[in-house]
Amino acid sequence: MLAAGPYGRAVGRGCRPVRAGAGSVAGLRHGPLTRPAETGPAAGIVPGPLELATDTRSSPALEGPTMKIGIIGAGNIGGNLTRRLTALGHDVSVANSRGPHTLTELAAETGATPVTVAEAARNAEVVVVTVPLKAVPDLPSGLFDEAAPGVAVIDTGNYYPKERDGRIAAIEDGLPESRWTEQHIGHGVIKAFNGTYAQDILDKPLPAGHPERLAVPVAGDDEAAKQTVRRLIDELGFDTVDAGGIDDSWRQQPDTPVYGLRAGVEAVAKALSEAPRERPAAFRA
Repeated sequence: MLAAGPYGRAVGRGCRPVRAGAGSVAGLRHGPLTRPAETGPAAGIVPGPLELATDTRSSPALEGPTMKIGIIGAGNIGGNLTRRLTALGHDVSVANSRGPHTLTELAAETGATPVTVAEAARNAEVVVVTVPLKAVPDLPSGLFDEAAPGVAVIDTGNYYPKERDGRIAAIEDGLPESRWTEQHIGHGVIKAFNGTYAQDILDKPLPAGHPERLAVPVAGDDEAAKQTVRRLIDELGFDTVDAGGIDDSWRQQPDTPVYGLRAGVEAVAKALSEAPRERPAAFRA
């Protein structure tokens, strides 16, 4: 069952930018490449419609001590999350594949601490992995060994086999993209921001209860980590919809109805329920 929840919607999609327009989000892939989202099993039958929850209230913004957050990937999504999260007072470390010396400008702009990828999760309560899917297997082993207990790992990635990632057999055979990512990083993830436009992270935040507040689908198996992520998205100025576990996360992969959708809680929940199970031909190798 999909639960329409209160917290927030973010920008993402693997790492590509997506077209902006009614019902879509502008952003990147890992975030989107040219549209929002990735992930999705390739074969299957369209399941029947999900029963949607009716509670669309927004939760109060996150209050209390700031969090230590690590961001791996400093592209459009990673860069804009760094900007917003530091502005909200969080202690942010940011890393990319080229090294801390390439992040001095972002660090000067935001006050974030540039680090190596291996250091990004150290003592972090939340880690955002926002790199191209093809780069996930190259992330250091033991990446989360020094993270805070119960660390929530956000996966913003999308599978773009034709434009970027090449063929990944397990995903082509139906494994959800985020499940594939979990297997490679050795840690559970919360899928969010994969269908959000990166610029919306800066331009679209609204206070809780605003009638035009956007909602972001959030999927994951660890309920405590999922709630941490939903509260953080709420603080960023977006509502959220509980999209189920990682086995359900194909509903928010590229080219699904919710991918790139700019809408509120009820419309996002409806789009998730209408997702076809079969992977679109445009997002197969």
